[in-house]
Amino acid sequence: MQYLLDTPVLVLNRLWQAVNTCSARRAFTLLYQGHAQVVAAEPGQGFITHDFASWRDFSRSNPEEKMAQTISMQIRVPRIIVLLLFERLPKKEVKFTRHNVFERDKNTCQYCNRVKPREELNLDHVFPRDRGGQTTWENIVCSCIPCNTRKGNRLHHEAGMQLARKPKRPKWRPFVNISFSTQPHESWKHFLDIAYWNVELSD
Repeated sequence: MQYLLDTPVLVLNRLWQAVNTCSARRAFTLLYQGHAQVVAAEPGQGFITHDFASWRDFSRSNPEEKMAQTISMQIRVPRIIVLLLFERLPKKEVKFTRHNVFERDKNTCQYCNRVKPREELNLDHVFPRDRGGQTTWENIVCSCIPCNTRKGNRLHHEAGMQLARKPKRPKWRPFVNISFSTQPHESWKHFLDIAYWNVELSD
């Protein structure tokens, strides 16, 4: 029971934007107080919400193997809750991630200036790593795979290429980064970017 109450729950604001995680214990408190509702995936209907009473009834008719136990009932542990009043996004510094570099550069190769699907894009060190170039906002740009291959370990002008714009640290917050101590639950995928895009970049 104790470990179930420590299960991480994804928290959405009133606009259904992921803003944080909390423990199941905290989620139950918010649910019981009427400050939040449970968000549950319903086959064929997308996502539906439950207040405390309907979540209790849903738990009775759709039990799970592991349920939170109280004196009078068993209840499913929510995986996602939505806050009914809170709509602000927490202020956070822009995290240096693959996703955010692509957001900053608008999925556009900074050498040929073409917009590409993300699976056809890569990250390039403007000043090559083997020459001492660092993995920073000011030295990383989005590039397509052909341009990345063509440039290789050279400076762009050595490869006869031009840089569309000088890379800078962005001043905006494209999305909220949430740190996980455990693997995100399957149901969170709709609300979160794939972890690959969220991993902090480093040398």
